[in-house]
Parts: sequence; structure tokens; C-alpha cells
Amino acid sequence: MSVIADRLTELGIQLPPVVKPPPGLNVPFAWVRVSGRRVLVSGHGALTSDGRPAGPFGKVPSAVSPAAAAESARGAALAMIAALEVELGDLDRISAWLMVNGMVNADHGFAGTTTVINGFSDVILDVFGHEIGRHARTALGFTTLPLGYCVTVAAELEINA
Repeated sequence: MSVIADRLTELGIQLPPVVKPPPGLNVPFAWVRVSGRRVLVSGHGALTSDGRPAGPFGKVPSAVSPAAAAESARGAALAMIAALEVELGDLDRISAWLMVNGMVNADHGFAGTTTVINGFSDVILDVFGHEIGRHARTALGFTTLPLGYCVTVAAELEINA
């Protein structure tokens, strides 16, 4: 077993299957794109145990509490790790999480986006440790997100040669 697989087991984390877009949704892009040592990851939201988009859906904080949105960000991290595992074959290939772009479906004036996206960052740091998992980050509010997600997150990573 790999170091990261062992860490996931130690933390009691079960990764979801890869995303299954809703019927009729055309997905003409890569969820994970590797170019040399650079890895670009498309926006991910939380997934159910069968790979379907998971709630809660809607705007933070009017429809979704900041705490529930942070939990959704945690789910987005797990979905992203699962996609990376499929694409890379071994999560130990990841040498650095470089940049995380967190997007929150936010009500006008909601200033708690940083706290919401901490749910994502906390998972990455818990699983990959400070040396590999420490990343630069933005946490922005948007008027809407795909599929009504309350949170989506994209990232850039580096892998070993």
C-alpha cells in the first residue's frame, strides 16, 4: 500500500467513485489533465457514494449554512482525490498541491468564503501532510455554480517526474 492510501485508511476515509454527470450533461473536458509534472484539476463538488452530485445545493448562507457548505467542501476534496487516484494510479506521485481555487455559491455580501473553503484545505492537509499539502488558495463567492452546488473547487498540483 502507498503512504497516502495508508493515511486515508488511518483517517477512516473512503473515497467516492469518479463523478457520474447527470443524464444529458455533456462533459467535453478532462476532470484531471496531466502535462509533464503539472496537474490541472477541473472544478469538483461533493459526490454521493455512487458518484452522483451530492448536496446541499443552493446559496450560502440563505439556503445552506456555512457549516454545511464547509462539509460540502470536504466532500469536494474527497471527490478530487478520487479523480486524481484514477488518473495518476498512485497518489504518492503527488509532490505538491500548488494552488486551490475555491468557489462558493454565495449570497450577496457573504464574507465567509474563506471559512467554507477551509473544509477543503483541512482534508488536503490531513491526508497529504504539510510538506505536500500546503497550498496557495483563493476562496471566492459566485452568483451561481454548476448544478446548483454550494461549493466547487479546482486545483493545480505537481507530480514527481
